[in-house]
Parts: sequence; structure tokens; C-alpha cells
Amino acid sequence: MIFTRGLAALIPICFAFPLYAEFLYKDDVVHNPKFAAQIESIGQELKAKTGISLYLVMVRSLEGNQSAVDLEKSLAHNLHEPFVVLSFVEAQKKVDIFARPQSLYKDFDKKQILSPSATFIGAVVTAAMFARSWDDFKEIFGNYGGTILPILAEKTKGADTVKKYSVAMYNGYSDLADQIAASHGVKLSSSAGNGSKIFLDILRLVFYGIILYALIILIRNKLRKGKSE
Repeated sequence: MIFTRGLAALIPICFAFPLYAEFLYKDDVVHNPKFAAQIESIGQELKAKTGISLYLVMVRSLEGNQSAVDLEKSLAHNLHEPFVVLSFVEAQKKVDIFARPQSLYKDFDKKQILSPSATFIGAVVTAAMFARSWDDFKEIFGNYGGTILPILAEKTKGADTVKKYSVAMYNGYSDLADQIAASHGVKLSSSAGNGSKIFLDILRLVFYGIILYALIILIRNKLRKGKSE
């Protein structure tokens, strides 16, 4: 499965997870010490090099009519600027990014990180299948490179679902941290880098390539059949 490729980045962690988790601000979903330790490592390095705190919040559900943004705003009262919050709500499969001050939004590409398509080909296929207008097509077509939602969309059962969540949120957190660091002219040694994203892109490229190939064969066969009649 695609989500298993990110587990390699979580396994070789040789240090113990600290009792106090600063950057994994809330976790009601994964409960994995190795995952928590990696998030803390990236968050600490990012804070040391840029002065920006990047928090990860994962909850099972929201209360009443509360939205993910409402959750982030309530958490913001206890956080010190500058900070960025990456949040995940399991019940709604909702992911969002919240930053303060607002000028921090220029330090990362929120649209890309939260794109439902991992690759260019994926965006083309999605646009062709779901766009209701030319404007919709252009919007979907130009939005790809997602590092969270494509993994969350994978079908899993039981314990594999929790593993999927950890890989998806690790990828997104790492991608977000890398972008913030790059905007400040520094590089993180503790993040996943581009390797995991490239691997995901290759798998998605093969998958959607097969779909496009099948569509081309189908259209060609129909055209040949039409000419022979």
C-alpha cells in the first residue's frame, strides 16, 4: 500500500520520546511514541532555526458545530506567536493549516500541501472526471502536490488505518516544516525531505498512467469499431 512507504521514515528513531510533547500539541488518534518523537525532532529544529513554532493537533471529532478553524482559534489562545498549527479531525477527515501572524501564510503553500491530488497526472484525471465547468477544470488541473489527503484517501482497515494517519500527518508536517525553513533560507536535517514525496509521486504517476492508457485503448477500439461498421 502507498501509505507504508512513509513508515520507513518513522522506524529508525533511536532516541526516547520526551515525556513532555511540545510540538505534537494534541494527539487523540495515533498514540505512537516513534511518530511523536519524530514530530518533536522536526518541530524543535524548525523553532531553533527560524523562531517559528509548528504544532500538530489530531483529534477524533469536534464538539457540536465547531469547525477545524474554531478548534485552531481556541488553541491559539494558549500559543505564542509566531506559530503554525496543522490540524486533523479523524471523524470528518478534515485537515487544515492555521497561522499567526497572518504574514506567515507566505512562508508555505497551503493550497499545495492540502491538495487532494499528489501528481500532475492525478490532477488532470480528477479534473476530467469531476469538473463541472471550465473554471472548475482549471482550478483542479492547476492544484496538485498534496502530501496529506492523497494518503488519507487510501482504503485501509483496522490498525492499518492508524498507520495511514501517522504517515499522512508526518508527511504533511514535514512538508510544511521544510517550506517554512526554506522561506527563511535554512534546511532541516530532521525532516523527510523530498524523498518520500518523490516516491509517492512515482506511484501515483504509474497508477494514473495505467488509467490513461486504458482510456486511450478504449477510445481507439471504439473509433476502429465505428470505422469498420
